[in-house]
Amino acid sequence: MSDFDLDLRTVEEHIDDELEIEGSIVLGVLDGETAADEWLEAISKGNVLVLNVDGDVNDLAAGFARDVKEAGGNLVHFRGFLLVTPPGVDVSTERL
Repeated sequence: MSDFDLDLRTVEEHIDDELEIEGSIVLGVLDGETAADEWLEAISKGNVLVLNVDGDVNDLAAGFARDVKEAGGNLVHFRGFLLVTPPGVDVSTERL
């Protein structure tokens, strides 16, 4: 066996420096009660939205969907929920 010297403490320090996750996962209901500007503000802060859709998703998301897409974010409608991610956060649908 070869001698392999691994300093895990140093590795952990570098991981902490490199990994900067901002934002939160915000749960909500997309029913027309919340203004589109509020959803856009949440996305602009780096949050991921998981919204239970209560109505027609196209009508309810019309006020912010285009802005999210143009900014590089993603919208995915899945099983009654709309997932909205900011730029740089992708949603993998490979397992669907």
